[in-house]
Amino acid sequence: MSTSQHTPQHSIGSGFGARSTAAEVLAGLDLTGRLAIVTGGYSGIGLETTRALTAAGARVVVPARRPAAARESLAGLSGAEVDELDLGDLDSVRGFAERFLATGRTVGMVIDSAGIMACPETRVGPGWEAQFATNHLGHFALVNRLWPALEAGGARVVSVSSSGHHASGIRWDDVHWRTGYDKWRAYGQAKTANVLFAVHLDRLARGRGVRAFALHPGGILTPLQRHLTTAEMVRFGWIDESGRPADPDVFKTPQQGAATQVWAATSPRLAGLGGVYLEDCDIAGPAPADGAGSGVRDWAVDPEQAARLWRLSAELTGVDAFAA
Repeated sequence: MSTSQHTPQHSIGSGFGARSTAAEVLAGLDLTGRLAIVTGGYSGIGLETTRALTAAGARVVVPARRPAAARESLAGLSGAEVDELDLGDLDSVRGFAERFLATGRTVGMVIDSAGIMACPETRVGPGWEAQFATNHLGHFALVNRLWPALEAGGARVVSVSSSGHHASGIRWDDVHWRTGYDKWRAYGQAKTANVLFAVHLDRLARGRGVRAFALHPGGILTPLQRHLTTAEMVRFGWIDESGRPADPDVFKTPQQGAATQVWAATSPRLAGLGGVYLEDCDIAGPAPADGAGSGVRDWAVDPEQAARLWRLSAELTGVDAFAA
């Protein structure tokens, strides 16, 4: 990558921060006529993302594994529509993409917000580890299948990662955890994959008007924690014995948690930039040498690993919009 094309991992002084809300980062922006696709857009920070985008005038398509639950969550929300999509099922991904492309609409934003975290060892599709398959491969296939609508709309693709990526790079010798399954390291690998996906997609797509970003939304107590026991969350210091947040200052509200992905999808400050990892409504810096705290690990933004993951993902899913 040439220096002129590569966006450095350092703050651009966005004027927003950890406590900014999705509504605040959209203040003054008119998204009328823009269409967004938000996976997981009916729960947790995805729901707040859908609310904020529609309030700013956007049309939001919410692909959902549980369409009935999605329609219930979004009832009365003008500007949102629901279709069926199971990211762990590539036939379902293809079906959703075909139905959407048949409408002839273009896409201005894709926010890959759906995901699972620290689940018991689970296999989907042809025996794939569920976190890698759902969080990464399903979104990889979705974006590639929707490519004609993304290119026509000059879209931004926003890949929702996590500081969890610090827990593991890509386990190249065993990406599906056939041996030694560790739910937190498997989550970390999947979240690293989310960042690497944005790095390489941006490299491939920027010459055709599409940019990609990855991000850490912050710590938010949402249904994402559904696979964790109360005892685990108490041990981590997330909640007290009664289930209340142990330290409210540690966690963002869902409205604050949605802010960085909404900022990534819409901010004029990011025009001409891409392929970087964001947190707290700004471009993040590199992680400290000890790997603790904020920032992005080297393994998640390495262009060679990003290209290698793209090739592997294309082989596994059978989809690559950029194949020669």
